[in-house]
Amino acid sequence: MNVDEKRSFNKELLTLAIPLALQNLLTALVGASDALMLGRLTQDAIAAVSLANQISFVMSLFHGAVIGSVGVLIAQYWGKRDYLNAKRFLGMAVRYVAIISFVFFLLAFCIPEKLMTIFTLENELIRIGAGYLQIVSFSYLFAGISQCFLMMMKVTNFARLSVWISAVTVLVDMTVDFFLIYGIGPVPSLGPNGSAYSTIAVEAVALIWCLVWAQRKQEVHLGINTLFFFSKQFEKDAWKIIPGMLASSLSWGLSMTMHSFILGHLGTDATAANSVTSVAQQLVQCLTQGLSAGAGIMIGQLLGQNLLEKAKQYGKRFWRVALWSGLINIGLICIVGPLVYVFYVLEPAAKRYLIQMLIFSAAYMFAYAYNTIITCGVFPAGGDSKYDAISVFFATWCFAIPLALLGCFAFHWSVMVVYVVMGLDEIVKLPFIRHRYNRYLWVKNLTNENANLKSADD
Repeated sequence: MNVDEKRSFNKELLTLAIPLALQNLLTALVGASDALMLGRLTQDAIAAVSLANQISFVMSLFHGAVIGSVGVLIAQYWGKRDYLNAKRFLGMAVRYVAIISFVFFLLAFCIPEKLMTIFTLENELIRIGAGYLQIVSFSYLFAGISQCFLMMMKVTNFARLSVWISAVTVLVDMTVDFFLIYGIGPVPSLGPNGSAYSTIAVEAVALIWCLVWAQRKQEVHLGINTLFFFSKQFEKDAWKIIPGMLASSLSWGLSMTMHSFILGHLGTDATAANSVTSVAQQLVQCLTQGLSAGAGIMIGQLLGQNLLEKAKQYGKRFWRVALWSGLINIGLICIVGPLVYVFYVLEPAAKRYLIQMLIFSAAYMFAYAYNTIITCGVFPAGGDSKYDAISVFFATWCFAIPLALLGCFAFHWSVMVVYVVMGLDEIVKLPFIRHRYNRYLWVKNLTNENANLKSADD
């Protein structure tokens, strides 16, 4: 890659990655503001809501697998300027996530107490979390559909608009949180339930904005025929990717839920410290996630145009991007860590755990950069979604989680030893990525040359 090609690569990546990173940051700020305001309330409030939000987190794993898989195909079709079939895959994604959202809504609304008992046996946390969960379940009906359109914005070079949407939702969330959690003037104090109502408002605003945007853009507007378009070939193409992406998403995501389960049985102090550490990590991860999404879009569009050698050159370049991202993550942890330590109201034991968790997070976030940009960005762009699932299965479910469970329930290790063991999965995956990369299984054009390009409503 010569100087001009490197300059072109950097310009394209930054044009994509900066808006995507900003959107991820603003999305993370919504969760951070909720946790901050609840953290100023009581330690039980932040711990209970953190555990309750594991339900929406699991739902987002299903959403992410569908949207990520279909997004790979949309990026390749968009790269070859086949806009109609890109819309057809968008309609497929909307249908799938709507079904997933409805199932999770029913579970959270009808049996919130039973769901909470999965994560904790403390009655007060169950009581607070169940009340929150029953209310916030209504936001599930909006969240998945808006994420489909936000994904479409990223692929179609409207990433800046997704930043504006996220910025507005942060303001809405902070404002509604402030009034409803604490109670200002005639507005009653609703505590954790106030955060649930603000989440509903945020998701409703995002969905309405997305639908208005899609209505005005012919390239992404979903008519009846595109929304309900069905093709056996398209379903087959999507399901070549979805199982691997879903296995990867669930394996990783459920391990995060298992972390909450294990720490939830180590006491409120451990749960609260982990909740705050998670907020810090989510803020730091934003740049890496933006770079990963940019990698997927850039390489996917090249593969859709059948520019396979150029895609290989871009893939090689992303190794250096991952290194710099990892180093930046370490620096960001050093900045964000002290800030969250000061802002949150925690018991002395929880604060001690928090400091130790943040220190370990520096190594964790360095490894996270490689696993996210290469394994979750470069590989799936060409349909290689299986490797991430395989690596998570062995590193997490065959090593880190069983060892942590034994440490917690059999050997009674200290909180920090258990926490470090749970986080080793990202680190032990590092040596194996290069071997998979060099096989070039990710260099594939997934578009269907025989796809029908005509439709009655388009």
